Amino acid sequence: MSPATPLAVLALAATVGIAALMALTRLANRPGRAAAILTPMLFAVLVLFLWEVLTRGLAVPQVLLPAPSVIARAFWNASPELLQDVRQTVLFAAIPGFVCGSALGMVTGIAVDRSPFLQQGLLPLSSFASVIPIVGVAPIMILWFGFGWQSKAAVVLLITFFPAFVNMVAGLREASPIERDLMASYASTYWQTLWKLRLPAALPFLFTALKVNASLALIGAIVAEFFGAPVYGLGFRISAEIGHLALDRVWAAIAVAAAVGSGSYALLTAAERAATFWHPSQLPGSDRNS
Repeated sequence: MSPATPLAVLALAATVGIAALMALTRLANRPGRAAAILTPMLFAVLVLFLWEVLTRGLAVPQVLLPAPSVIARAFWNASPELLQDVRQTVLFAAIPGFVCGSALGMVTGIAVDRSPFLQQGLLPLSSFASVIPIVGVAPIMILWFGFGWQSKAAVVLLITFFPAFVNMVAGLREASPIERDLMASYASTYWQTLWKLRLPAALPFLFTALKVNASLALIGAIVAEFFGAPVYGLGFRISAEIGHLALDRVWAAIAVAAAVGSGSYALLTAAERAATFWHPSQLPGSDRNS
């Protein structure tokens, strides 16, 4: 390769990138839902284009960073195995752990709200538990529950419990004293106030916890599979293909995991907008609107 070739590739990438970013900036400033949808999609296309141009133009070794076209071909060739991996990781580990961990955290948050003793005991513990590394917990769960999906779901349950717990406790405090006094003036019981006032006020906090837990659940399930899994699973696939230096298949598995995570986040965001349409964060132009 002549010395001028890398410079020409970099110049092409810089020119296209700057021009595309200027166009995307103008598009993002336009009002309307179409611009809000097209801007991230076109930005993703730009990133993939620059990735393809730079990796091929600069002859980056595939073992370091394969081009998107190579990753796409690996995904197509390995799609049956990847579908089995998604089924194993998502349906048998991430979703059960996510549901159980989030539900248990919310129920515990309600119990703590009723007990000052539990508030003093569990809230400090949640800060400690939030920094426990997954790579340290996963081998212990495998020793306790074996190499099946139960150990992966246990890891996910552990790491999703505390975000749901902390956000539930914070959300239950969101209702103002005036609103609580109004419910008390109607002779409402604790559970009536909880159901009709405090839980609706806590919904934005709960959906924040669910969106965080959706990502944590997938990450936890994949990391847990590094330490022992059946013959399928995204974590197993990444670990196995790394051993063969098949980086294109590794990136294909990573892309599938990213797509699953993005899809779950989008579904939860849509559910949040439907359930908390009344909240200021969901009003048009709000900085908190996700």
